[in-house]
Amino acid sequence: MNKKKLIYILSSLAILATGCSKKFLSDLKSYNQFDETIFTNEAQAQLYINNMYYNFYNTYKLPTATLAGVYDDSKTKMTEEMGGTVADRINPTKNLDGTNSNDYDAYFGVVASSVQNYPYTRIRFCNFFLEKVEELGQNLSANFKSASKGQMYFFRAIQYYDLVRTYGGVPIVLKAGQLGDSSIQVPRSTATQVFTQIIKDLDSAEALLPTRGKPGAWTDASDYGKITGAAATAMKSRVLLTAASPLFNADWDNAGSSKWQAALATSLKAETALTSQGYGLYGTSAKDWADMTKILNNTTFNPEAIMVQLMSSASTAAGAQLNNGWENSIRLSDVGGSGNGISAPKEMLDLFPLADGSRPIASGANKNYVDTFFFENRDPRFYRTFAFSGEKWPLKGNANKVVWLYRWKKDPSQTTGLYYANISTNSPAVVRKFTDTNADSTIFQYSGTDIFEYRYAELLLNIAECYAATGDIGNTITYLGKIRKRVGIPAANNYGIGNLTTKYQAIEAVLYERRVELAYEGKRFWDIHRWMLYDNTAGSTSSKLGTTPLNGSSRNGYYWQSLVLNNTDPLTAADRASISIDPDAWGTAAFNTQIANLKTLYRSKFTRAPLDKPWDAVNSAQSNILFRPNYYLSGINSTIISTNTWITQTTQWKDASGIMGTFVPNN
Repeated sequence: MNKKKLIYILSSLAILATGCSKKFLSDLKSYNQFDETIFTNEAQAQLYINNMYYNFYNTYKLPTATLAGVYDDSKTKMTEEMGGTVADRINPTKNLDGTNSNDYDAYFGVVASSVQNYPYTRIRFCNFFLEKVEELGQNLSANFKSASKGQMYFFRAIQYYDLVRTYGGVPIVLKAGQLGDSSIQVPRSTATQVFTQIIKDLDSAEALLPTRGKPGAWTDASDYGKITGAAATAMKSRVLLTAASPLFNADWDNAGSSKWQAALATSLKAETALTSQGYGLYGTSAKDWADMTKILNNTTFNPEAIMVQLMSSASTAAGAQLNNGWENSIRLSDVGGSGNGISAPKEMLDLFPLADGSRPIASGANKNYVDTFFFENRDPRFYRTFAFSGEKWPLKGNANKVVWLYRWKKDPSQTTGLYYANISTNSPAVVRKFTDTNADSTIFQYSGTDIFEYRYAELLLNIAECYAATGDIGNTITYLGKIRKRVGIPAANNYGIGNLTTKYQAIEAVLYERRVELAYEGKRFWDIHRWMLYDNTAGSTSSKLGTTPLNGSSRNGYYWQSLVLNNTDPLTAADRASISIDPDAWGTAAFNTQIANLKTLYRSKFTRAPLDKPWDAVNSAQSNILFRPNYYLSGINSTIISTNTWITQTTQWKDASGIMGTFVPNN
């Protein structure tokens, strides 16, 4: 490919690499084209690699975002974590099958006249580098070439991973041509073949990438956050866990399934390898758990962070820094946030364990929880995942700031629509996880809080899930106990987990713990997805695991409303001054006293009122989630199918001619 230029998607943007030091970022230049001269020297080649980081991660600005190259939170909004957005794929009035061109998941991309940042574009750039670096990189050092190739193998692996879990089997293109070129007319491979290729690439990445504590390792000061051998090792655990799950494993219910055995063995090897490199759970308390993202400072090794998106706190466009959009989006308007935060659905408030680790039960003979007082006697992670009236949520210059979320009637003669609210929310609580308690309200939009894409706790949960699926209940409880012990849940009764007697109970216990530990980290949709937990049909995984399917449910909220409907704020200055619930004091007498004071205040001045209109609404009417079976693995855009005739459409999805496809996506 002599001097044939590859037109890149970046025309005027400065190049930014995710997971690199601030100095590294500031040294970059703007390029919009690359040719084989990139292999002339290491500086040129590094710019190409930097562009790859940019193409994969430049939109990764929220911890709830998913999918390489896209990183938006649309998947999270299809779960119980966020209400109010009834996307097409959970809209019961929609039936998507390819009849309309916008029915398909858009991630695959479309036929375009110019090179755009689509998955196969990113794959092509990986292939180009891998094909040419040995041939043309005579001036590049062996260590540089090794690390560079390792990064490219890793990028290609995670791109195929996101493709396979979105579409099932896809074409495996390993040559540097654009999908559609006559020289690489590659049909769809099976999902199993794609998973095999992903693991092969991750094996290569693991062998080639620098590893902490070994010769040639990158330094924390200048390279912290770059993809490492540890990331490749851990990613194999995530990939094989997905391959072993029901969506891709018809034999998932067999404790001896080779896919579960492979996932378990790989995950245990990853634990051993990462532990030897200094990785592990960060800290020994709920405060540490909450503060883990604040200690990085872009250069300091954090044992919890296996993959991390480093963010800049710079408030200008110089160097094209990426700022974390989370702080500004979750902070409330009374302290300078962009709006009313992210209201927490009642389903999330009722989810978290109690202080002893047991699950909340709101009715029946074993009742142990009153949902009106959702803030009482909860898992310490609850108070650091959510903020509610009376809870302290500090910021720079106001270490004792307390949240208040309620409303009162504006005019007693009116019956609807006229209320005062100190903050307009659909819930008595908002999300506060991964906030910086020293954030500056004048520059929330320039948050430099780093985002963990993969943390050590997830690896432990992967291991727990594999043990559960293979019927090893004892080890399942052991690994779940590690997660709970770190945040301070007492050890009694297996850290509140109780006695599990079947593998189905064990699997469900792991999925429950993932919902709590990894809440608002972009993982929930993919857990629902790979376990097919939207369904409520006979014989579904939901019925076997004893979970309530999401289909038929909705995200719900309610108001804390003044008992007295007059034109007066029910809270006095003395009321506000009397309560300041400090998560750092969890479990102490002082903490419990403050909780009791909030209960007393609620009883005397508030009631629980329904929302004025449904939170999940379609055409102003209540909408319940309906995720249809063919949505688990989307069809491929019909224009791609019609242009690339060797690519077969997915079953239950129509091609450009309106004919249902024949390709089974999850074999």
